[in-house]
Amino acid sequence: MTAMVKAEGVHKSFGPAHILKGIDLEVAPREVFCLIGPSGSGKSTFLRCINHLEKINAGRLSVDGELVGYRQKGDKLYELKDSEVALKRRDIGMVFQRFNLFPHMTAIENVMEAPIQVKGESKAVARARAERLLDRVGLSDKAKNYPSQLSGGQQQRVAIARALAMEPKLMLFDEPTSALDPELVGDVLDVMRGLAEDGMTMVVVTHEMGFAREVGDALVFMDDGVVVESGHPRDVLTNPQHERTKSFLSKVL
Repeated sequence: MTAMVKAEGVHKSFGPAHILKGIDLEVAPREVFCLIGPSGSGKSTFLRCINHLEKINAGRLSVDGELVGYRQKGDKLYELKDSEVALKRRDIGMVFQRFNLFPHMTAIENVMEAPIQVKGESKAVARARAERLLDRVGLSDKAKNYPSQLSGGQQQRVAIARALAMEPKLMLFDEPTSALDPELVGDVLDVMRGLAEDGMTMVVVTHEMGFAREVGDALVFMDDGVVVESGHPRDVLTNPQHERTKSFLSKVL
């Protein structure tokens, strides 16, 4: 079976700052793969490398068997044109900490926008799917509301619906609940739980250890740009082997 995400010796630097120092990991299809670790450990940077929002400096990164951002010819890697990268990025949905909704569009217009603009879908087809997706995230009654009329949790659920509108084969979540008030977190996690049950492959950078334990199939603890420990979430969270993991979990659990 082809891994949905495969990282081999991935390095990323910003100037002199060496952020990712040789990341090796694999995410299987239909797997919920959780990344945890302290701020600045490289989790979000790695996530952004998966859909080529950041270019890696060394190593190889592939999604569903295809290199991300590059084409291999012989022994050499050639960078793809922006238009080719954009085409491949259509298969990867991403949900950010901040919801990044278009403020001048209603919830349903936000969800319809990409399929119309990127895939050339008709408004009727895009609207029908957007209605289904808003219903799925529990917001069918908010379709005509603008982002300013929605709570943070509602905006994040619209952002998830918007990412799903492109019918991706992989969903990336970058700390999707960290900007939310505590009482709004549960609704967003419930939507993600539903996606997991439907078999969506997900890579989730999170501080929600309960979610990782209940829903995750695999968990990686990162620190200082390296994978320190990995395994089944319950094993890592209840019986960490590495001192650095123990120290981190003692502060967050």
